Amino acid sequence: MSATAFKLLFLAMMGSGIPVAIAMAGSSLVYVMTTGIAPDFIIIHRMFAGVDSFPLLSVPFFIMAGNLMNSAGITNRIYNFALALVGWLKGGLGHVNVVGSVIFSGMSGTAVADAAGLGTIEIRAMKEHGYDVEFAVGVTAASATLGPIIPPSLPFVIYGMMASVSIGQLFLAGIVPGVVMALLMMLTVSYYAHKNGWGADIVFSWPRVGGALGELVVITLFPLILWAAISWGAPPRPTVIGGFAILLVIDRIMKFAAVLPLLTPILLIGGMTSGVFTATEGAIAACVWALFLGLVWYRTLTWPMFLKASLDTVETTATVLFIVSAASVFGWMLTVSKTTEIIAEWVLNFTQNKEMFLLLANLLMLFVGCFLEPTAAITILTPILLPIVMQLGIDPVHFGLIMVLNLMIGLLHPPMGLVLFVLARVANLSFERTTMAILPWLVPLLFSLVLVTYVPTISLWLPALLK
Repeated sequence: MSATAFKLLFLAMMGSGIPVAIAMAGSSLVYVMTTGIAPDFIIIHRMFAGVDSFPLLSVPFFIMAGNLMNSAGITNRIYNFALALVGWLKGGLGHVNVVGSVIFSGMSGTAVADAAGLGTIEIRAMKEHGYDVEFAVGVTAASATLGPIIPPSLPFVIYGMMASVSIGQLFLAGIVPGVVMALLMMLTVSYYAHKNGWGADIVFSWPRVGGALGELVVITLFPLILWAAISWGAPPRPTVIGGFAILLVIDRIMKFAAVLPLLTPILLIGGMTSGVFTATEGAIAACVWALFLGLVWYRTLTWPMFLKASLDTVETTATVLFIVSAASVFGWMLTVSKTTEIIAEWVLNFTQNKEMFLLLANLLMLFVGCFLEPTAAITILTPILLPIVMQLGIDPVHFGLIMVLNLMIGLLHPPMGLVLFVLARVANLSFERTTMAILPWLVPLLFSLVLVTYVPTISLWLPALLK
């Protein structure tokens, strides 16, 4: 079997509706058996090696943390906090939707978890306040894409492992673009609010807004005070433990709505940038923190709920890791058959202009994102595109953000957009109406993509600052 036949076999298996992981592993097995370039057991060996990775240990723990946050009712606290903060603006619940997704993004790491968890609450509330169900679905879908952009991020973990890029640097790279995307979405909500004459959904109240702002101040000052104390010579571990103990006492006295859940991304980013733990250890820390909040502090997580969250985690993790293992042997086959070299040579002969390549890569990834779920797309495209990225001098961290953002937009597209299916079920809306509801929200998303692609400083200045 030639390399061309290998590629055609993979495409034929994909086109016949075979799951992508089986298509990758199956076509690789047929190639090995027909060419005899290696013993058959190399398939199992490469698949096992593909998941024998320390960074991949973070996958089940990030998934588990998001499931626990959903099960423990943390999403209700996030929603109430966002409502107090921006619910008084025109089109209030639209803004709440975006702000709530920004916060939940720092806990779940996946767009589907955001859409299924927080999205359920948001769509129901917006329908009860008289918003068109299409608008509610559209803003929920768009804001759900923030899940994998703002750290932690499951797609960043997969890309970092495939591209041998620092996961911590990828997490930092997503913060500013995530904020920019959120602001563009809020501007879109404001446009619709003024166009349709929507008012606020709650009455402006200084005590309510002041309370929400006060919680933001606490969240901002807490890590800064700890950092200053350690910089002045205080022992790190006792200082951090003491700081958390004091914060728990303050939370109990003040009855904050969302201070402790909001600490999750700060715990992750602070721990990774300071060298306290790796991304994998940070995922475990996020899981422990979610368990503490649900079982001990808020006592909203029951053992049946914990069991369901665990089973959901096992199911999702098995799916993700099977795709990764199949992609490992598929990527090896692409290398052995010189497919990556041929594609790289063809692209570089066509253009060596970075801007033109990024345009072509964006179009390719937007197209692929319509048909493949992000994990599969990342594992297939990374070994193909990364050699070209390196030859053109494009920062792999920057390109990782571009890839993930493209594939998140793909989650909103038919025929395979998972967020599309989730929200159609949550909103009890037909697939066609859900698709039409999402289309206007592609404008701020695509504008964000252009900014991130051609203004790399947006994504790279924070990793460079904290490197």
